[in-house]
Amino acid sequence: MSQGLSGSQIVSPAMPYMKPLKTNPQSSTLKDVKSQKCGLRHTVFSVSGNEYTGEWQHDKKHGKGTQVWKKPGAIYNGDWKFGKRDGYGTYSVLIPESEEYSRKYSGGWKNGKKHGYGTYFYNNSEIYEGEWSEDLRSGWGRMYFQNGDIYEGEWLRDKHHGQGLIRFSNGNWYEGTWRNGKKSGNGRFYYSDKGMLYEGFWVDGIAKCGTLSDPERDKAPTPAKYPIPKLHLTDMELVLNEAKSSYTDQS
Repeated sequence: MSQGLSGSQIVSPAMPYMKPLKTNPQSSTLKDVKSQKCGLRHTVFSVSGNEYTGEWQHDKKHGKGTQVWKKPGAIYNGDWKFGKRDGYGTYSVLIPESEEYSRKYSGGWKNGKKHGYGTYFYNNSEIYEGEWSEDLRSGWGRMYFQNGDIYEGEWLRDKHHGQGLIRFSNGNWYEGTWRNGKKSGNGRFYYSDKGMLYEGFWVDGIAKCGTLSDPERDKAPTPAKYPIPKLHLTDMELVLNEAKSSYTDQS
């Protein structure tokens, strides 16, 4: 005899247990972050054949790294900041004949351009060492030219500008002010073959007014036949200043 149910009870059919879904709105963001290149990585190749080995941050070259460009054949090794050369680094180009890299520039970079102090090697054996600003020689620097001339002084946007001294390969030299690559303002020019010294005022590379003397006449290889006579003016400075003012008033 079956045993009945006691009292008043309601029995429901068994229901399966469903685990509530947990939504995470940040999951897609985390996947994006994990997929980005960050930290030290092995070499990463691009479809163009270029390759980079070094550090990354937020999917950009950042830190120390080496970039190789297949075309035109160049390599950069140094500091990066958010995808651009920034800090200290060396840029070299490939020499097709030897298949070796030749250094072109070593020094400071900012926002992908030469900036700060650095040394640049030109194709014709000319060398510049000094300050840069946005890929241009600006500030103090020394330039060794292929013909043997050497300029040391101030630069502005790739031109002599400010105070500077140039020594020519023939022994002559000029020391004074420059403007847009030309002698402008007060300066001195020495002629080594004659032992003569010109001191005066220049405009756009042309001597306008000044004095000429021969202090090293005895040491010069080809001095003038007669020595330069001394000036006998009551006020030589007044005469020079009046002559100079006629040019400065026009500028």
